[in-house]
Amino acid sequence: MVYQHSQTNKFPKTLPAICGKYFVSLAAAFLISGSAVAAEAKPDPQKMQELQKIMQHQMMLMKPELQAKVKVLSPKTKQSLMKILAQHSRYSDTATLRQVMTEVLADYQSMVSGIMTENKEQVADSARRLANHRIPVGGLLPYLGLENVNDDRLAILEGFNDSVEGNAKKLASAADAGDMAQAASFVGPITSGCVSCHATFRSQPGLSNLLR
Repeated sequence: MVYQHSQTNKFPKTLPAICGKYFVSLAAAFLISGSAVAAEAKPDPQKMQELQKIMQHQMMLMKPELQAKVKVLSPKTKQSLMKILAQHSRYSDTATLRQVMTEVLADYQSMVSGIMTENKEQVADSARRLANHRIPVGGLLPYLGLENVNDDRLAILEGFNDSVEGNAKKLASAADAGDMAQAASFVGPITSGCVSCHATFRSQPGLSNLLR
């Protein structure tokens, strides 16, 4: 789970048709490099086709400087990004990552509230919404800042994703079983994952470089 690096991410609604082949090939590179992960998980072919369309669309929304950074990412990094994307089924054409994270915070608070009141259905539903949060318009990469779109920085994304979303799924399963103590044990790792990811990609929000 990552946070919006900038509030000024604006992308063109349309791009010249002459660039179409480039975008398709770039998205194909993602899919080819992710084939090892795909084979391991044995995904539904229809699901893979849907992911291909989504990734092509995301590529078309990226500015040229970001496209150039994505193009040179290693196959391992692309596999990791593919794996993260494949875990989600909700995508937005308008919401920024900051807006998505606001939704995640609401789901987190609802999840904790459910634990406190032993409302297992609320807990399970909230945790699963958190784990399957929306993917913002353009995907995740446009919000990280160009300095973070490289193999070294992106290598830690999957670990953050496992810490937050992976534990949220475990928490939901514990809630389904009515074990609130077990469910509560996953809140700490989820929170730690959120805070660590924010510290890496966002820092403290709202700070001004115009203040002494």
